[in-house]
Amino acid sequence: MKTISKLAIALALTTGVSGLALTTPAEAKKKEEAPAGPKLSPEALKSAQTAQTALNAKDLATAEPAIVAMEAAAKTDDDKYFAAVFRYNLEQQKIQAARAANPNAPVDETVLAKPLDALLASPVTKPEDKQKFAYQRGILAYNGKQFPIAIQYLTQSKQLGNTDPNLTLQLAQAKVSSGDVAGGLSDLEAATTAMDASGKKADEDIYRYAISRANQAKMGPQTMAWLKRYVMAYPTKQNWRAAVVTYGLAGNSVAQLTDAQKIDLFRLLRATGALADQNDYLEYADDVQRRGLPAEAQAVIKEGMAAGKIPAGNTFAKQILTDSTNALKTEGSLAPLEAKAKTAANGKLAAGTADAYLGSGEYAKAAALYRLALEKGSVDADEVNTHLGIALARSGDKAGAKAAFDAVKGAPRAGIAALWTSYLEAPAVTA
Repeated sequence: MKTISKLAIALALTTGVSGLALTTPAEAKKKEEAPAGPKLSPEALKSAQTAQTALNAKDLATAEPAIVAMEAAAKTDDDKYFAAVFRYNLEQQKIQAARAANPNAPVDETVLAKPLDALLASPVTKPEDKQKFAYQRGILAYNGKQFPIAIQYLTQSKQLGNTDPNLTLQLAQAKVSSGDVAGGLSDLEAATTAMDASGKKADEDIYRYAISRANQAKMGPQTMAWLKRYVMAYPTKQNWRAAVVTYGLAGNSVAQLTDAQKIDLFRLLRATGALADQNDYLEYADDVQRRGLPAEAQAVIKEGMAAGKIPAGNTFAKQILTDSTNALKTEGSLAPLEAKAKTAANGKLAAGTADAYLGSGEYAKAAALYRLALEKGSVDADEVNTHLGIALARSGDKAGAKAAFDAVKGAPRAGIAALWTSYLEAPAVTA
């Protein structure tokens, strides 16, 4: 999620500083007019008129002393209100001028805090303006890393009736930055759900931000939930890879996996077309080769070369191809192993033979043997159900695959199964 932007120096005051008929109470009475406009004390009026004219002309040199004089002379609520309005507009124009002169130089926005506080405290300020001022004050505090203060003002703006969807997102970000990661992410979830319901999909940056902060806080279940929501909302190859890597293929992953467990994530990357470069292909192929699955290793290398991801002269790839070819010749047909698995006392041989069929793309045979392995027992049920789900998913049996993945209960395989379930449920992968 993008950081809250710098103050957009364009707050629309309902009153504004132009077109105001500034008068004293005595003048209004003398003209026998209804005092519809602001009534300034005589001491403040002259300075106010000078400040108003100068601000409209962007004559900051003239406006500054006039506003100082008005602030000193202010007595009534109207005096103080318009002194704050003029001060706020003056400081806005100063910031605009500074940014125009040097867009890359830091600008001190804290000067806006005092007039904003005065406007929020003023009994003259209209409720619809107070929500705007509270919103701006909250953003100002956030930019200054004053997160509790930002939460205070953003919450106040929301309570005053501000329904801008960005407010909810910014309030959530302020909570997360203040250390309330769970509260902020809960707000983000509610905001994105509401946006989805309204037909306006939440921006990708929101999902990335939530995933990053949840993972940094070691909130595994929340990170997993956001990963799944991310690929459901934006099912691109790049995002699938990001989700899979974040779960179990990076140093700071949600789960620390064994090489055997990582293979099932590489299989998901392959299914989604999200293997990114030669490193992905080579690591995947090497892992399955060492696991005794030469057909899968050979297929992965060939796919990587055909896609142009593995250079034709890559020596490691060539070695894997040579080793896998030799292993397949030695291995021969899987039929004898399949027959032995059916009569074996336990399901270990059935599971191993099923793995070989899975690696060679014979998904129906693999699924049948995985089911046999579960019946016979003495196998890791979570691992076998994961592989059964993959075989069924790759064969097109989504309902059967989902049932198999739902049967996976233990960590970290439950997370692997959850990502595969998201693959079944998500829209088609896009480029």
